[in-house]
Amino acid sequence: MSLLETIHGPRDLDGLTDEQMVELAAEIRRFLVEKVSQTGGHLGPNLGVVELTLALHRVFDSPRDAIVFDTGHQSYVHKLLTGRQDFSELRSRGGLAGYPQRSESEHDIVESSHASSSLSWADGISRAFTLTGHGDRHVVAVVGDGALTGGMTWEALNNISDDNDRRLIIVVNDNGRSYAPTIGGMARFLNSVRTNQKYRDMHLSSAAAFDHFGAPARAFYRGVRGGLHGFLSRFTNNEALYSNLDIKYIGPIDGHDQAAMEEALTQAKNYGAPAIVHAITEKGRGYEPARQDAADQFHAVGHIDPETGEALETATGPGWTSVFADEIVALADTDRRIVGITAAMLRPVGLHRFAEKYPRRVLDVGIAEQHAVASAAGLAFGGLHPVVALYATFINRAFDQVLMDVALHRAGVTFVLDRSGVTGPDGPSHHGIWDLAILQVVPGIRLAAPRDATRLREELREAVAVDDGPTVVRFPKGDVGDDIPAIERLADGVDVLVRAERPDVLIMAVGAMARLGLDVASRLADQGIGATVVDPRWVVPVPRSVIDLAAGHRLVVTLEDGVRVGGIGTRVRQDLRAADVDTAVTELGLPDEFIEHASRGQIFEAAGLTAQDVARDVTAMVLGSKLPVARPEQEAAAQHLRG
Repeated sequence: MSLLETIHGPRDLDGLTDEQMVELAAEIRRFLVEKVSQTGGHLGPNLGVVELTLALHRVFDSPRDAIVFDTGHQSYVHKLLTGRQDFSELRSRGGLAGYPQRSESEHDIVESSHASSSLSWADGISRAFTLTGHGDRHVVAVVGDGALTGGMTWEALNNISDDNDRRLIIVVNDNGRSYAPTIGGMARFLNSVRTNQKYRDMHLSSAAAFDHFGAPARAFYRGVRGGLHGFLSRFTNNEALYSNLDIKYIGPIDGHDQAAMEEALTQAKNYGAPAIVHAITEKGRGYEPARQDAADQFHAVGHIDPETGEALETATGPGWTSVFADEIVALADTDRRIVGITAAMLRPVGLHRFAEKYPRRVLDVGIAEQHAVASAAGLAFGGLHPVVALYATFINRAFDQVLMDVALHRAGVTFVLDRSGVTGPDGPSHHGIWDLAILQVVPGIRLAAPRDATRLREELREAVAVDDGPTVVRFPKGDVGDDIPAIERLADGVDVLVRAERPDVLIMAVGAMARLGLDVASRLADQGIGATVVDPRWVVPVPRSVIDLAAGHRLVVTLEDGVRVGGIGTRVRQDLRAADVDTAVTELGLPDEFIEHASRGQIFEAAGLTAQDVARDVTAMVLGSKLPVARPEQEAAAQHLRG
């Protein structure tokens, strides 16, 4: 039996010798490479936190002591040490989640995988422990260096320092990168720590690190009130900046030295007040293919050969992100006003090619979506046209800036939302299912959802041509597939994909749901039900021709891969009523729930969004006499639209 197989909970670590801990760390790395190569998942980050996580569970008593991960993609080792060693269905329906999940274990606290929130959680938990008479319990926030670029982190530090009567430990897992290399003034500071010859040449036990590096490093964390830029200049000159932020600093520590990590964490634990432990780690540690991957050190992988790291699955065609990556460069070639902005995800959102060709015109602001959007408003004011590229789930974080900084000021900013709709195995915090409902309430916003690669290129060109308000272009994860031709484009840009002879059902498909709409229409035709299928291309505001088409049909069915509550279907229903069109509307989309990890197909099936389900329900409505028979004026309107 391997050592790992004997670990059923954190306290099983207590009796292991130093030699056994080293062997256990090696076993964990072999386990991660073997299992994650079969399922896909976040490999590099977890290989980098093995000793750190072992030390956490040796020093602290989870779940009595609360451990919060920021972000949760680095929690695989934590799962292994808390009784969850069946990784065979990792990130698949019924298997382990790729992030902490309360339903899996009492050891999991925070499920959200959005960065920079852990210190606020830790602040709240530690205050609650104190106020409820549990002041002897500890709270540990494990935060990546990239998350320290987020504004919430600094807001939390400001408040954590305001009350020292708490047992709160912040572990900075500093590997020089969040997804890709971490950027900004803070990253330069941490890099100066990692690369300083004096500290590389010495053994960084916690005591030695504190003696030799404590004052200037503590000053860095105190710099939140003194100004980061000013602090950095002082640090460069070996001056200590004293301010009110009094959080003990321990480090830097070699995050792969088990004994040193335990020593540092024990010192922080015994301090009895907020403390920072700065651990230097290596993403992808112990796995050569990850270490050689300069782009992201195997941050997240699909199915790979565990020996070589080579992908075992190939895409069937170009992905949505790749199409955008090429088109934004083509647009930038002819329009010097276009600049790109992203939040620590240059390559994942497809801005890397733009940055390679025009490095001064692409800004990576770190994990700081709010800053990215407000800064974009300023860039627009200065005469440029910013393209802010984010995952759809992360636009939620910057809604106020979209509303008050961009829209209120009628700033010409384009938002490109990758991974919109159902993303699948990453689970509830990564699905991009809220953007349609959230963003359509913004006054003056224009929102496009392309159905294929050609429409993505078209709609992106149209979006960056708008300079009097925000525009949005959203698309899903994965392969883009073949183009879906239209049989006609109406005067306001709406594409008619199928035209029915009988004015029974109008199917309005949002973006990538066009394929589903076509399949449904075919099935309805087999039942003698006429279905017209349209892709509005720009779904907000609702095009006038969609309203006119709806007036000529007995039923409107809207299909969207966002939540149906407050979604595009709701907007269509409201606009029809405002136009005195009384055609019935069925709004089909995703439920207003946090959807667990599963494949895209499984999630659509559970939501009743398969062609069979939709066609069956629509057939029941039409043939079950639940709808009025088409009136003469409807027939006339339909005939007019058919030309």
